[in-house]
Amino acid sequence: MKKSISIFGTLLLVWQITLADEGMWLPFRLKEQTIQKMQELGLNLSANQIYTADSASFNQAVVGLGINGRPFRHFCTGGLISDEGLFLTNHHCGYGYIQQYSTIDNDYLTNGFWAYDKSQELQATNLTVSILVRMEDVTAKAFENITNDMPTKTRDSILRINIHRIEKEAVQGTHLKAKVNEFYGGNEYYLSVYEIFEDVRMVGAPPSAIGKFGGDTDNWVWPRHTGDFMLFRIYAGPDNKPAPYSPNNKPYKPTRYFKINPQGVSENTFTFVMGYPGTTEQYLPSYAIKFIKNTQNPLSIHLREIRIETMKKHMELDPKVRIQYSSKVASAANAWKKWIGEIQGLERFNVVGQKQELENKFRNYYSQNPDYLSILNQYNEIYQKLTTIMPFALYFTEGVLRIEILSYAGSFNEITQADSATISSLIKQTRTFFKNYHIPLDREIFVKILAEFNQNIPENLKPTFLVILNKKFKNNSEKIADWVFSRTILTDSTKVLALISNPKEHKKLEKDPAFQLWKAFSTTYDNQIRPQLVETRQNLPELNRQFIKALREMQPESNFYPDANSTFRISYGQAKGYSPRDAVQYHYQTTLQGIIEKDNPTIYDYNVPEKLRELYRKGDYGSYTNSQGQLPVCFAATNHTTGGNSGSPILDASGRLVGINFDRAWDGVMSDMYYNPLICRNIGLDIRYILFIIDKFAGAQNIINEIYSSNN
Repeated sequence: MKKSISIFGTLLLVWQITLADEGMWLPFRLKEQTIQKMQELGLNLSANQIYTADSASFNQAVVGLGINGRPFRHFCTGGLISDEGLFLTNHHCGYGYIQQYSTIDNDYLTNGFWAYDKSQELQATNLTVSILVRMEDVTAKAFENITNDMPTKTRDSILRINIHRIEKEAVQGTHLKAKVNEFYGGNEYYLSVYEIFEDVRMVGAPPSAIGKFGGDTDNWVWPRHTGDFMLFRIYAGPDNKPAPYSPNNKPYKPTRYFKINPQGVSENTFTFVMGYPGTTEQYLPSYAIKFIKNTQNPLSIHLREIRIETMKKHMELDPKVRIQYSSKVASAANAWKKWIGEIQGLERFNVVGQKQELENKFRNYYSQNPDYLSILNQYNEIYQKLTTIMPFALYFTEGVLRIEILSYAGSFNEITQADSATISSLIKQTRTFFKNYHIPLDREIFVKILAEFNQNIPENLKPTFLVILNKKFKNNSEKIADWVFSRTILTDSTKVLALISNPKEHKKLEKDPAFQLWKAFSTTYDNQIRPQLVETRQNLPELNRQFIKALREMQPESNFYPDANSTFRISYGQAKGYSPRDAVQYHYQTTLQGIIEKDNPTIYDYNVPEKLRELYRKGDYGSYTNSQGQLPVCFAATNHTTGGNSGSPILDASGRLVGINFDRAWDGVMSDMYYNPLICRNIGLDIRYILFIIDKFAGAQNIINEIYSSNN
């Protein structure tokens, strides 16, 4: 392949050819789809050892991280590593929980957190973990009483009823939970049955100088030196089943957990990843790629950049603000940097051109089929309309409605009808908001974003209330900010809590300037922008379903894998470096030496902890070195991953843990839409560095002993 394809050339995009290491595969279809290919690359396991619904297999050692009320939307993944419910995930996955317990006097973000016995573990409020019990194809049941000539609304209504019935029947009489998801654009439906635990506790987290080393600068970048890991523990009731948080709960006894490979990973060795990837869009048409690359991403990047730069400026001035906004800036910057990388990758490999080549083949193949032939024309029309509408929408959704004082004001929209539970929730939300709120920072963002909005939104799409303020203050966003922030009570926690607690005062909020401005923006968006978006997009789901169906019919011998949708998947590849550009070759592995080379005490994200410097100077690496006597930190591999795979266990050919996934290399971050095996790399944290930090840096022998005793 390397001889025939230049990395700077283009790769003909033909969906029937699944490229080496590409794909996010379904566990219950490994036998028919990809187990043979995995074994040819070095896997020593059978499909049944990786997944089976009948006995303890590796899927039961993987946990999907969710939130109470939304447990199936897995935002991260973890891997069980002991017989007492201990699991590994990423530092950035648990960052909000570290921040929750951090104060100026007890700064776990800076100093790290370690529970040296179980009594010191901290509750991770609202965190849930899902363990997959089984998956199965329920397409036939989902499509019962549905015919091809039905109107889409009728079809969808029957489908929803069928799915609800399937989910209910699948877990009736048990404590399990069920979810039916659509696959292949809605052409097939699969059931996932989970055991979901609610009592999860924080066990260990390195300081941010390790767990977030390199900060936003190194995010999405290879070579990487970030110790992005964290430890949690699952607790269960006396019957070892899920139970709400209680001091009386006991550590969960898993049916399966991962053994450690203390030798880690070496170059070109087989690896595979198990986890819950969030969203990919491999089957988008050229019109969608062009829209994302030229319209949606550039403006989203610009608007986020304003907020990120402002947050960072204030964080550098005040350590309290740094704690308050660490999680916020990390969240905003993650997508911001990804969007930049996507544009570069899509342009570099001419993905629009490649998609157009496939679409020409599609037109030729279906030249006598008017139904399928019309799909591309409909796509073209929809994305032309979205190109016109989306910029206006983004100035609302990525702009003014993300100003903190305005988004907070929105939480009071229905306060006059609030019951006691809602009032209690608002009180809790208010305390959380003010714990992490800095008025001067938010005011500066308000001024900058409002100026952008006024400059780029036509008068007919501006809220009437804003038009009045613009006239009163001569379009001066500074003066509008002065007026809003000096008159609103929503910057004063004492006044807000008093108002919430007194129902007779609730109507006063209707005259609060911050609330009035939020109401004006949200009403204009809901009445003028959102309806256009909904109308324009309403046919896309059915169009996508038909397009993917047509592609599969056109290529019956192809080995299609479905897009990621937060369900359990398996991807595989090799530990391998890559060449990002002419005359540059990246090694597959980084070491502690690289951390020391980046060490800069004057920059927060590169200020290496003194204890780590000391261990480096002494060469005190214990048994965690590679064959060259170096301490490995991170490695790059060709596993196909995306968001949601953060924290996913990375396993060797025998199913032993060699690391955890935490990122992708920026050069290939367009892999959600277009995967190229020459340059797309996932980034993993070597298990040896994890063990070294727990052992030598933190001195958490209780955790090390637990891991190793479970490893025997």
